[in-house]
Amino acid sequence: MYINPFNRHDDPTEIQSFVQQNNFAILVSQVDGRPWATHIPMMLGQNQEGQSVLSTHVARANPQWRSLEGQEVMVIFAGPNAYISSSWYDHENVPTWNYTAVHAYGQVRILEGDALVESISQLVNHHEQHSERPVSVEGMTPAFFKRELRALVGLEILVTEFQSVRKLSQNRDDHNHSQIVDQLEKRGDAGSVAIAEEMKTRK
Repeated sequence: MYINPFNRHDDPTEIQSFVQQNNFAILVSQVDGRPWATHIPMMLGQNQEGQSVLSTHVARANPQWRSLEGQEVMVIFAGPNAYISSSWYDHENVPTWNYTAVHAYGQVRILEGDALVESISQLVNHHEQHSERPVSVEGMTPAFFKRELRALVGLEILVTEFQSVRKLSQNRDDHNHSQIVDQLEKRGDAGSVAIAEEMKTRK
């Protein structure tokens, strides 16, 4: 993706943390010569060689998985975003948009058998950890889980590159930067408040 040098972010630890916190992603590839996107949760981990891998699963009825092997795919992780009004500046300018995002690129292999079960179990356990009555793969009746599993195809993406952008008004002076933060906090919606907090943290 295009990233203005002001907004490029390359810290591996923070990129991994961002992916883990915003793990409902978009898997993009080609299907029959056209772009195809699937919205799915991803788990970031490492393989035995210490390389970053993303694991997930799609519906077997989704044709995307049939053409993935051998193809480079892109995975989009989106963070908060907010509209920035140019009325907040002390000079004439144009409106813009602040946002955070990570793109991952890599190669896919199909997960089957125990590897698929383990991938699903990790995903469920991760998102159930704060539930009052957490469910788990192990707690499901074997016949039920086996039936559900037949409808899924597991995927593991060996990540070859991360690209990270944090467009947070880094090109503004201290006065205008503070004005933007104040106005975002006054607006009060979730995206604006989150971007304001990012701006204060990353300044």
